[in-house]
Amino acid sequence: MKTKLTFEEYLRKENLSDNTITSYLWTANYFTENYDSVSKDNLLAYKGYLMEFFKPKTVNLRIQAINKYLEYLEEQQLQLKTVKVQQKNFLENVISNADYNFLKKQLKKDENIEWYFVVWYLAATGARVSELIQIKIEHIEIGYFDLYTKGGKLRRLYIPKKLKKETLEWLEKTHRSSGYLFLNRYGDRITTRGISQQLKNYAEKYGLDKKVVYPHSFRHRYAKNFLEKYNDIALLADLMGHESIETTRIYLRRTASEQQELVDKIVTW
Repeated sequence: MKTKLTFEEYLRKENLSDNTITSYLWTANYFTENYDSVSKDNLLAYKGYLMEFFKPKTVNLRIQAINKYLEYLEEQQLQLKTVKVQQKNFLENVISNADYNFLKKQLKKDENIEWYFVVWYLAATGARVSELIQIKIEHIEIGYFDLYTKGGKLRRLYIPKKLKKETLEWLEKTHRSSGYLFLNRYGDRITTRGISQQLKNYAEKYGLDKKVVYPHSFRHRYAKNFLEKYNDIALLADLMGHESIETTRIYLRRTASEQQELVDKIVTW
């Protein structure tokens, strides 16, 4: 029944990201270690366990992994259905423009220039933190960074003119002309964990809500600001590297604080 390929080899041939492969392998191992056979009853028992202890989003990620494993085993008829995720009618935990500008201004004022640029790049390119750490000085010079997404598709991260100009001036002052843009104190490429932790430290230092100061929050800000200035959701989906335009539609929704503001303005009766 099994092909000669191992499950890992099978996944690698599909051009999936390393994170996805790790997650799929972990899930398949967990299932085979805890259930004696691949049967409908065991699969449903596993799904029940997931639904009891995890959020719908996590449940669906695990189901996706198990379904991929079943595809590898050529047991597609046993695949599980995902669970419904209740769509919220607002965006949660997105940094406001006021807080974003305040944070940037404070970082510059305190001469934390590298972090000033980290925050600016996250909010002005829509980069995921895993993409941000791959940006090199050579990319700044040409004004964009080409990425290959999960399905092997090309996505281009554009670096806005103003950001490019200011970055090149900073690099000239620091006598850097090649290599990764963001380095840690040892001169190595910064890590995604390092960025997340440092942003939390700055949130605390400047009295900002830690719940809204995290890398992905700035990507949300990019999307919200983009749609407010240029209402083209298809273009935004391309820029953000979304597989489906449905994913991008969430940015048409207001954040909870924006809803509150509008209600305060409108409801005066």
